[in-house]
Amino acid sequence: MMDFLKVGKIVNTHALKGEVRVVSHSDFKDERFAKGSQLFIAFSGSHVAVEVENHRMNKNLDLLKFKGIDSINDVEKYKGCELLVDASELGELDENEFYYHEIIGCAVSTLDGEALGQISDVIQTGANDVWVVSSPGAKDLLIPYIDDVVRSVDISSKMVEVKLLDGMRP
Repeated sequence: MMDFLKVGKIVNTHALKGEVRVVSHSDFKDERFAKGSQLFIAFSGSHVAVEVENHRMNKNLDLLKFKGIDSINDVEKYKGCELLVDASELGELDENEFYYHEIIGCAVSTLDGEALGQISDVIQTGANDVWVVSSPGAKDLLIPYIDDVVRSVDISSKMVEVKLLDGMRP
């Protein structure tokens, strides 16, 4: 049985030729949505295999066209469906690089053991990623993924240690 990872969500159709609007959840969009890439649409309890024919940006959304799907009528039913990739398709990352699904859910604490919360989201800023740390009843904490702040990441135990810089607390 295949393991799947979410790489996006089909939020709407686009024009009449079968394109879909996608909100990406992938940190490797160029690779995931490249022409010829195999994706799966989670639809009615099954996984519909599709091949990317074309990918382009429109405003802040990714527009995808799948091979053999040439009409708005053929993609209308996929609105709201998750886009998945076979987990075995994931490449190896360099040291100190992580997939979003590995980081989200990690517990974050300071070097002296103060629990700060869990990573709930990753924001791409261009310069470096920013990890959103959420804790019940507290404002979200934004942690830049830079060496001065993120001191250790242990994916297997889902633990991250950080050194907060002046002004980082909400």
